[in-house]
Amino acid sequence: MENTVICLDTSVLIDFYRKSDKSKSLFLKLTNEYKVFAVSAVTQYELCLGNSQEQNLFWDDFFSRIIILPFDTKAVKKSIGIYQQLKQQNKLIDMPDIMIAGTAIQNNMPLATLNRKHFERISGLQIITE
Repeated sequence: MENTVICLDTSVLIDFYRKSDKSKSLFLKLTNEYKVFAVSAVTQYELCLGNSQEQNLFWDDFFSRIIILPFDTKAVKKSIGIYQQLKQQNKLIDMPDIMIAGTAIQNNMPLATLNRKHFERISGLQIITE
């Protein structure tokens, strides 16, 4: 498992940032088992939108240490398929979550999230919640 790259959902990183005791965050627990992490460019966008200068310094440093996955044409097509499937089932979730899941699936990566309820609706997505 050590060589597996884990895609981190926005919820995992918000939890890590906000917790005063970082050891209780899912992200820090994951670092005990995994060594390489990635985020979708969508997560990077969500986390940096409207930040203070201090917050931007934290996230710029964090993102310099992990892989940023582009939301490219292949991820777009995968995300469209997810959207269509969820819409047909009347189980739509937030668009950024669909885009993050599409990016993770397209890159053959499991997704670590604190939002199992939404992401478990997406077939073909491997979810890590602890």
